[in-house]
Formats: sequence, structure tokens, C-alpha cells
Amino acid sequence: MMPETKEQLSPKAAASSIAVLIPCYNEEVTIGKVVRDFHAALPGATVYVYDNNSTDATAEIARREGAVVRREPRQGKGNVVRAMFNQVDADIYVMVDGDDTYPAEESVKLVNKVAEGYDMVIGDRLSSTYFEENKRPFHNFGNKLVRSFINKFFHANVRDIMTGYRAFSYSYVKTYPCLSRGFEIETEMTIFSLDKNVRIYETPIQYRDRPEGSESKLNTVGDGVKVLNTIFSMIRQYKPMPYFNALAAVFGAFGIGFLISVLVEFSQTHMVARFPTLIVSVLLILIALLLFVAGIILDAHARKDRKDYLLWQNLFAQAPGAASAENGVVRGANARDVNTRDKR
Repeated sequence: MMPETKEQLSPKAAASSIAVLIPCYNEEVTIGKVVRDFHAALPGATVYVYDNNSTDATAEIARREGAVVRREPRQGKGNVVRAMFNQVDADIYVMVDGDDTYPAEESVKLVNKVAEGYDMVIGDRLSSTYFEENKRPFHNFGNKLVRSFINKFFHANVRDIMTGYRAFSYSYVKTYPCLSRGFEIETEMTIFSLDKNVRIYETPIQYRDRPEGSESKLNTVGDGVKVLNTIFSMIRQYKPMPYFNALAAVFGAFGIGFLISVLVEFSQTHMVARFPTLIVSVLLILIALLLFVAGIILDAHARKDRKDYLLWQNLFAQAPGAASAENGVVRGANARDVNTRDKR
């Protein structure tokens, strides 16, 4: 059997400036290897390590290995991502964790797809080795739960919602409003991209568990609650019509139920003996109507927000930091190929 050929950077990708973004908090065990691996996989790329108040030698080791080290004092991965996207200019961005769970050689596939015109390329762990390598069963359950919920609500087919291995175009990075402060950032990013209908490509990647001596900073329960809160908050923001309609249906059902019981009694006795029940039923129905109207108004606002995003992305697609036309890099700001799958 012939050995598998290692994927090379396409001419478009090789002609682009590439930034590898690594948010870090106490990763001295792995950060040196991660920086070396990405220098080898993407020789022309600039590797940025953002130290998020580490108390160990993370920053020193990264600097020694040739990374550009910067400090972000606001604690939390979301805060680090906000700083990285704001401060770093490049044609193509690769975001990866500093725990050495994602092989650097997989980045070539992600970068090539961005060079083809995709706005966000997702490194899909769950279709590969994640469930065999990850030794935390609640993390596995949480990934499946979040994936099922978001795909059903947004009518999508994204395999890995919460992966930390992604690549982005310049226009995406400069127009993405990063609001999350912690580990819920990946969930926010995926929901935002599905709502704005940007070009997404998903490719399976290999995943390996943390090496011995390296500890995860993810709190299964605490960060899981934050992820769920982010999901419901963004659904309320991006899908207000079904969200408020569901609430209106609940209040309306209770209101109509109470009202029917009063009307049945009135038809039998020709008297209204339960005035409090009648008043509550009317109030519940009024609340349901207000929720329905709120859903209509906020849905119109959400549609306007999508239009505004397209205008901003078109504007940044022509920004000086983007790759020049002669390099052949397609920005794809208005493209609509969503969730194309790469088969291995």
C-alpha cells in the first residue's frame, strides 16, 4: 500500500500571510512543542501566543521557541480571542489550543480551505478520534447534547460545535463580535456563523488527549452551564420569532385553560364565582399576545442585523489587510456553501 501523501499548502495559501493564534493559561508542559510543530507545519506563519495570566513558564517557553508572546489580563478564553482578533492582522488565521491535543499538520487542510474562499473552517474532532481519546465522559455527553440541540434549531449539520481548532478569513475575524468571556466562545462562534450564513467548511481532524502532566482548565459543570446559557441567549437574539412564540404558546395555553374552566362554570350557573381565576386567565392571554408581538418586532431587527453584517463583511473584504487580488485569494463574503463535508 502506498503511504498517504502529506498535504501541502496550495499556491493561494502559500502567497497569503498566516497567523497562528494560541490562547494559553498555564500550558508550560505543552506550549513548546505546539509552537515548534506549527512552525514546522506552516513555515511562513507567525505564531502568536496570548498568555492569559499564567503563573508558570508558559510565556518564557513560547518566546524561546520563536512565538510572538502577548499578554491578555482579562481572564477567560473569550476575552483572549477578542484581543487576538482585534490586534492581529493576517490574510488567514488559525486558532488552536495550547494543550497539544490538535496535531499541527492538520492545519494545512484548514488553511487551504480558507484560501479557497471559506470564511470559517472547522476542525471536526467528533468524526475522528475524540470519543476514543477523551477520557471525560461528561465532556463527550455535553458535546453530543449541544451538537444535537443547535443543529436541530438552526437546521444545520455541523458535526463539531465546540472544537477549538478553526481557521478564519480576514473578513470574518474583523467582523465577528466576540461577546463571550470564557470557554463558551466556540459555541457562540458556531451559532453566529450559522445565523449569518457565512461560508463554513468542516473537515475531520485527528484528536489526542492531553499528555501526562497537563491539566484541563475546563470545568465540566460550571462551563457547561455557561455554554447552555450562551445557547439560549443567542437563540433569543438570533431566532426571536420561534423563541417568543414558544413562550407565548405556554402562557396562552394556561390562560385559555383557566378561561375555559370559568366559561364552563358560567354556562352552568350563569354566574362568575371565580373572579381571580378570570382575571389571571385574561392577564396570561394578554402576556401571550405581547410575547407574540415582541417576537415579530425582534425578528425584523434580527433580519436587519443580518443585512448589516453582510455590508460590514463586504467592506472588510476590501480592507488593506486582505490578500491582494493578484494572489488569487477569494474572500467569499457573500458565499453560501454551508457545512460541506470533507471525506477521509
